[in-house]
Amino acid sequence: MYLVGEALIGDGAELAHIDLLMGDKEGPIGSAFANSVSQLSMGHTPLLAVVRPNLLTKPATIVIPKVTLKDMSQVNEMFGPVQAAVAKAVADCVEEDLFKGIDIEGTVIMVSAFVHPDAKDYNKIYRYNYGATKLALHRAIDKFPDTKTLVFEKDRAAHGIMGFKVTRLWDAPYLQVAMDLVDMGKVAEVLKCVPQNDHVIIEAGTPLIKKFGLSVIGEIRKLRPNAFIIADMKILDTGNLEARMAADATADAVVVSGLAPASTIEKACSEARKVGIYSIIDMLNVQNPVKLIASLKVKPDIVELHRAIDTEGASAAHAWGDIAAIKKAAGGKLLVATAGGIRVDVVKEALKSGADILVVGRAITASKDIEHAADEFLDQLNREEIDQFRVMTDF
Repeated sequence: MYLVGEALIGDGAELAHIDLLMGDKEGPIGSAFANSVSQLSMGHTPLLAVVRPNLLTKPATIVIPKVTLKDMSQVNEMFGPVQAAVAKAVADCVEEDLFKGIDIEGTVIMVSAFVHPDAKDYNKIYRYNYGATKLALHRAIDKFPDTKTLVFEKDRAAHGIMGFKVTRLWDAPYLQVAMDLVDMGKVAEVLKCVPQNDHVIIEAGTPLIKKFGLSVIGEIRKLRPNAFIIADMKILDTGNLEARMAADATADAVVVSGLAPASTIEKACSEARKVGIYSIIDMLNVQNPVKLIASLKVKPDIVELHRAIDTEGASAAHAWGDIAAIKKAAGGKLLVATAGGIRVDVVKEALKSGADILVVGRAITASKDIEHAADEFLDQLNREEIDQFRVMTDF
C-alpha cells in the first residue's frame, strides 16, 4: 500500500496545508517513517502524533514541519495544536471506520504540516490542521482525485496561495479585445474600462508590440494580472525562439503567421506547448486554412480566421470559412477565432458558424464608451461568470 493525500483548509496566517503519505510498515513508506525518526535535521524535527502525552495515535503517525522552526513559539505550535490535531484526526478516522479492511498495526502515516511563522491563534491552528488531516486521509484512501475530476477542475480555479490566476480557455465563447494601439495612455484607458470578466481576452496587437516591444505584456499584466493576454507577434521565422520570448514576457498565447514556413509554425506550436502557453495561427491571406492545418505535424491551439483591416472596406460580407472542417483537420481539439470588422450585429452569426472567440478591435477600443461597447458584445456571448478564486475542499 502506498497512498497519497493532500488538503488545504482555513485562511490567514493559521491556514493549514497537509501533505500525507500512508503505507505498509514493511514498504517504502515504512522505511521513510523510520528514517524520519532516526535522521533529524535542524528546524524540521519530526514528532510522533499523540492525542495527549503517553497516548500514541494509531496507525502510528509522524508529523514533519514544512517550515523551519526558528523559535520556541513555533516549536510550541507544532508540538501543541498541530500535533494534537493530526493525532485526533487519525484517531477519529479509526472510530469512523475509515480504515476498515486496513491493518492498522501494519500501517504508518507521514504528515507534512505547514504552520506560518505569523500564526498565533492556537484554536484556529488546531481546527484547521484537524480538518486538513482528516480530509487528506479520506482523499488518500479514496485515491482522490480521479482523472476525470482532475481534468475537469484543473483550469477552473486559482491556486490558494499564489495570489493570481493563470487563465485558460475552457469555457468558450470569448471576447478578445484587440489593442492595435500605439499610445500607452490609450492602452491603460481601455484596460481600465473593459469589464473584469472571465470571458474577456486581452490582445497586445502587432503595432503595440512593434512600438513598445514585448515588455508591453508586463505593463498590461500590472493593470490586469489575471487576464489571458495574447502576444500578436505574427511570427514568420525563428518560431521556437519567438514563442519562448512571448512566454518569458508572461504572455498566455503567441501568434504565428499562417504564411510562415511549416517548420516555423510547427516549432512555434511545439515551443508554446513546452512552456505552457497557447499557440495561435493567424490565417490572414492564407488561401486554404483547412489544408494548412491538416498538413501540420504539430497542431495549434487556436486558429484565427482574419480579415485584414486594410481590406475591410472592400466588402461588407463576413465569410468565416468552414470552421467545422478546420476543427476536424486539427483532430477536434481546437478553438477558432474570427477577426476583422466584427460588430455586435454579426456576433450571433459568427457563433452559429462555430466561432469560439470573437476578436474585436476598434468597435471597442475606439468607442466613446468603451465599457458599454464591451458589455454589448459580452451580452451576446450569453455566458455565466466563472469564479476567479475557488479552493475546493469537497467535490
